[in-house]
Amino acid sequence: QLSVYTTTRSSIGAESNIDLVLNVEDFDIESKFERTVNVSVPKKTRNNGTLYAFVFLHHAGILPWHDGKQVHIVSPLTTYMVPKPEEINLLTGESATQQIEAEKQTNALDEPVSHWRSRLTLNVMVEDFVFDGSSLPADVHRYMKMIQLGKTVLYLPILFIDQLSNRVKDLMIINRSTTELPLTVSYDKISLGKLRFWIHMQDAVYSLQQFGFSEKDADEVKGIFVDTNLYFLALTFFVAAFHLLFDFLAFKNDISFWKKKRSMIGMSTKAVLWRCFSTVVIFLFLLDEQTSLLVLIPAGVGAVIELWKVKKALKMTIRWQGLRPKFQFGAYNDSEKKTEEYDAQAMKYLSYLLYPLCIGGAGYSLLNVKYKSWYSWLINSFVNGVYAFGFLFMLPQLFVNYKMKSVAHLPWKAFTYKAFNTFIDDIFAFIITMPTSHRLACFRDDVVFLVYLYQRWLYPVDKSRVNEYGESYEEKLKKKS
Repeated sequence: QLSVYTTTRSSIGAESNIDLVLNVEDFDIESKFERTVNVSVPKKTRNNGTLYAFVFLHHAGILPWHDGKQVHIVSPLTTYMVPKPEEINLLTGESATQQIEAEKQTNALDEPVSHWRSRLTLNVMVEDFVFDGSSLPADVHRYMKMIQLGKTVLYLPILFIDQLSNRVKDLMIINRSTTELPLTVSYDKISLGKLRFWIHMQDAVYSLQQFGFSEKDADEVKGIFVDTNLYFLALTFFVAAFHLLFDFLAFKNDISFWKKKRSMIGMSTKAVLWRCFSTVVIFLFLLDEQTSLLVLIPAGVGAVIELWKVKKALKMTIRWQGLRPKFQFGAYNDSEKKTEEYDAQAMKYLSYLLYPLCIGGAGYSLLNVKYKSWYSWLINSFVNGVYAFGFLFMLPQLFVNYKMKSVAHLPWKAFTYKAFNTFIDDIFAFIITMPTSHRLACFRDDVVFLVYLYQRWLYPVDKSRVNEYGESYEEKLKKKS
């Protein structure tokens, strides 16, 4: 039979201080089931303590600790996390729950508190297998319990708890007034191959936490395995490898392009400034939302590169006078001034549409949406403007291209790699947890890039046209001759 006990201790040797929460008689390892039981929460657990579940497979009619052939496994039913700050209406001070419990006021927001894991997923390995005793895989061996009957060594049923199914979204904060909490116990059989794969995945997630990943970051990785079809998961790994490669190549070519660039002819300075502002705002927004590091780290690297590009676009030099920096800006030539005129003309028309929409959206969200703080509202207002209308700031570059009838001044290598990543991001948007606005922005960039491609086709290569380095193909030939 299958028995599930709870206790505040990580090991038990007797019947004292334990509670039986589930007993399945005539347990059949081939039949899956799911049951929800109410678990009594001890005072020690309510006072920010831990509660453990002991799962036993043992002979019927015998207490598990009196059965020499029992197998058991231990799993914590609680985990420590910093509670999510409560969101309120910034003007009225009204909370989402209309009440703030006294104990929540006393707890510091940055102090981890005990949370309840509402699911316990059990598996028993059902396949017969034969391994040589000296070459038994270590991953399986640690879950095995062997007994000797005469000259024969037998292994008892392999019991396994699926920790990957414990998601952050299912956690419940444990209040001091809570005496009972629901626990959903589900069981299904598992094959040897899946058992070994799951063991390695759990070890990988544990390793991420040892390297400094938070529980929330590790939970994003869990979601990829648990919530995704196996074939789709294989595709995800394949696509992720290419995404990493194209990210690196895009960053490399973008840096190389701007490092060699001496002229801003044909380049929209305002588009560069907007790109920098929007990238920094998006990074701060993702940081405020505690988004997965899989999304946050590339956004942070991109923000640093965009800040450096602004320095190049404005021809800015920094000189230090003691501890005080002094900024100097270079002068533009006639061709660059012509580009700036086109740029300013495009921005003039955009401002009539953009500013009222952004200000109106920020005011509406302040009145109707709840936020953690004024900073959170400010960042959300900026980022909603960036996501909703950010593509409009890419239009000045399209306008400059149209007026100059040229696209030779653009970093096409970096664009190409970024385009591949944009389409890959469309796939990731459905796999990795991220804010909805960030997810929609992935599809917005596709449209803009298609317009760039159309302009590339519309304005063919002219060998007398100045390239991104301020030189033309014909000038190079003259220099060589």
